[in-house]
Amino acid sequence: MPTSHRYIIFNKPYGVLCQFTQDTPDRSTLKDYIDIPDVYPVGRLDWDSEGLLFLTSHGQLQHRLSDPRFGHERTYWVQVERIPDAPALTQLEKGVVIQDYRTRPAKVLLLSVEPDLPERNPPIRFRKNVPTAWLEMTLTEGKNRQVRRMTASVGFPTLRLVRVSINHLSIHGLQPGQWRDLTSEELKILFRSVS
Repeated sequence: MPTSHRYIIFNKPYGVLCQFTQDTPDRSTLKDYIDIPDVYPVGRLDWDSEGLLFLTSHGQLQHRLSDPRFGHERTYWVQVERIPDAPALTQLEKGVVIQDYRTRPAKVLLLSVEPDLPERNPPIRFRKNVPTAWLEMTLTEGKNRQVRRMTASVGFPTLRLVRVSINHLSIHGLQPGQWRDLTSEELKILFRSVS
């Protein structure tokens, strides 16, 4: 197992670009939080999404984890507008067509309680007459804005999106903006999962 590389997880806050270079002076980037040379994100989270981002300097591992053929699980907590009914949940599970592409089957669960997350800054818009619900969605692919497009396609737009895990790696214990190195046990499991 290579030890000359860095392997870190980061709890990306809302409004942070998943890159180290700034595209406009007023947009926050990974550079504002992580001062480690030569690490790059595995996959992306949109600037308006939050949660777990895995970064490494190990190019081969990065490629392996990004390649859709290997189908690594990514789990999201998704706050949607209104309460999805059973047919909408079934559609999400079976796969929906977004931009001429049918998504792979997903695991979808309507959460009975709101997940314990820090407040988002800025908070999501609140509309007294429109209830919201939280879904837990586990995907094995990561197309551009896929979760948002999936929930919109079944009539329940995403209000807040937080990636909580990638395979066995989780944001548990990391506040937004915090990062840490992987433990040796996490690394062992990670390398087993890609071999």
